[in-house]
Amino acid sequence: MKLSRPVSWFLLAFGVWSWFIWISFVKNLWNDGSGLAFDDAGDPTAYFWVHLLLAITSFVLGTAVGAIGLRGVRALRRERG
Repeated sequence: MKLSRPVSWFLLAFGVWSWFIWISFVKNLWNDGSGLAFDDAGDPTAYFWVHLLLAITSFVLGTAVGAIGLRGVRALRRERG
C-alpha cells in the first residue's frame, strides 16, 4: 500500500505527539500529590496502574503509527530522488 505525503506526515506527527503527551502524563502521574496515584503509605493505587498501562499502550501504538508514517515519508523521498 502506498501512503500519500500528507498521510505519511500526519502519521509521523501523530507518533511524535503521542510520545510527547504521554511522557508528560507519566511524569505528572508519578509526581501526583492529590492522593489518586499513591495512597497514604506511598504505595501505587489501582488508578496509578490503570493509567500507567494506558500510557504504555499509547507509547506502543504511537510508536507503531509513527513508524508507519516514517516509512511512508522515506518511501516518498526515495521515489523523488
